[in-house]
Amino acid sequence: MASELPAELKAAIERRIEGMSRSDAARRSRSISDTYRSGGNSLSIKSDEDALAYALVRMPATYAAIGACLGAIAEARPEFAPATLLDVGAGPGTATWAANHSFPSLGEFALIDSNDSLRALALELAKASSSLGAASYVKGDAATLLATSQPADLVVASYVAGELGDTARANLADAMWSKTNDTLLIVEPGTPSGYARIVDLRAHLIAKGAHVVAPCPHDKACPLEDPDWCHFSQRLARSRAHKQIKGADVPFEDEKFSYVALSRAPIPERPSRVLAQPKISKVAVKMKVCTTGGVETKTVPHRDKRNYSILRKLNWGDAIPQKFLPAE
Repeated sequence: MASELPAELKAAIERRIEGMSRSDAARRSRSISDTYRSGGNSLSIKSDEDALAYALVRMPATYAAIGACLGAIAEARPEFAPATLLDVGAGPGTATWAANHSFPSLGEFALIDSNDSLRALALELAKASSSLGAASYVKGDAATLLATSQPADLVVASYVAGELGDTARANLADAMWSKTNDTLLIVEPGTPSGYARIVDLRAHLIAKGAHVVAPCPHDKACPLEDPDWCHFSQRLARSRAHKQIKGADVPFEDEKFSYVALSRAPIPERPSRVLAQPKISKVAVKMKVCTTGGVETKTVPHRDKRNYSILRKLNWGDAIPQKFLPAE
């Protein structure tokens, strides 16, 4: 599924940054990042230059994370073929691009965001795609606009919940769920606070009748205990401009994220999930796994050649059928 930005999107961003001062972009990017870390929101993006700096630095990482989540949905439900998308808090359209890549069945795209500059950038970038050029993008408060939005097969809210208080967050979740024909995906940063928001929203929506598609293999309460938290990591390559603006020498970065995908229909069989990078040796594969029975540490010895060969290829975040795990 989606990881690196599509070629047409990369090219569109490159065209937009021609002549842009890298030092100015770096300054804007740092300012926006500082505001987000201190609890600010997208209102810190006040100009087209701010929006472009934000997209250049953050769009590849959020695209990779959202793409990984959509991939988990497709893996859990190979038959899922959404025709309509509702992107809530769409920003520069990152989730829309990732969904368009992950589900070719999509034909209608509706985006909502309150930021003028991000909306303008999203519409400009969408022109680079043959399928996104007709996407509708409405400016305004998401909770308010959802009341008049058309329902969609797939609803996505990425990196939005952290901007809201508890009551507003629950109200937004209810509004999004009311517009979800089939599946709702919520993605947050892979921090303890991001995970806490995901856990709260997960429990809130399960109480409304939702069923978990991924990453959890069950609808029960999350079994993890402090100081542990459920999050995943997606590695992505950095472009030359990306490295310049971030002042980085390493050609890649790892985006940490937490997420939950919820469906209106029960999922008959859900695989276990690898919760941390497996420890692989010549003796055994040892991994932390979330199963239907809770969080367990599974060890598969090398002498179990078939399962050892399969499990040694797994990475953090991968799904794993129960039949490959020992019944410890």
